[in-house]
Amino acid sequence: MSKRQSSKYKIDRRMGENIWGRPKSSVNRRSYGPGQHGQRRKGKMSDFGIQLRAKQKLKGYYGDVTEKQFKRTYQEAAQMKGDTGQNLIGLLEQRLDMVVYRAKFAPTIFSARQVVSHGHIYVNGVKCNIASRRVRPGDVVSLGKKAKEMALIAEAQSLPEREVPDYVAADGTDKITFVRVPTLDEVPYPVKMEPNLVVEFYSR
Repeated sequence: MSKRQSSKYKIDRRMGENIWGRPKSSVNRRSYGPGQHGQRRKGKMSDFGIQLRAKQKLKGYYGDVTEKQFKRTYQEAAQMKGDTGQNLIGLLEQRLDMVVYRAKFAPTIFSARQVVSHGHIYVNGVKCNIASRRVRPGDVVSLGKKAKEMALIAEAQSLPEREVPDYVAADGTDKITFVRVPTLDEVPYPVKMEPNLVVEFYSR
C-alpha cells in the first residue's frame, strides 16, 4: 500500500466527506474533523471559506497536488477557450497519475503516483516516470513487465467501488487508450465537486 494511509484519510475528515468513496475511510466512523479540536461546533462559513473548501477538496482528490502545480493548472485552464471550470477538470484528468488511477492500475491516487515515479508505466511504448505528464487523446498507457506481477495492481483491478470510465478504453488488463478529455459530468467523482467555486477562489 502507499505510505500515506493516515494522512490521506485526514483530508476526508477535514472535508467531512469520503472524497474517494473508499470503504476504509475513517470519515465513515468518525464524521468530525481531525485533531484535538475536531469535535468543536463549526461556525457559519463565509463565501471565502466555501470557495477555499471547494479548492482544497478538488486538490486533495487529485492526490493533494502542490498549490504551485494546482494554480499553474488553473491559469492554463483560464487561458483556454470555453468554461474555465470544465477546462480545469479536463487538465487534471489528463495527468498521467490520474489516468493510471482511472485505469485501475493502482488502488489509490497516491499509489498511482508511486507506480509512475518508480518507472512501471509506459506511454506509447516509452517509459515515463513523471506523474504530472499530460496524456493526450489517442495516447496508449501500459504497465511494465514487473508491474503486471505486483500484488498492488491485482488488488486495484479487483476493487468493486470503482469502474473504468468511458473516456479510458481498456485493452486487456495491462493497457488502456486515453480516448478523449472528459467533461465534468463524465468524471466519476464519489462526491460533488464544484470547479466553479475554485474559479471564483482564484479570480478574487
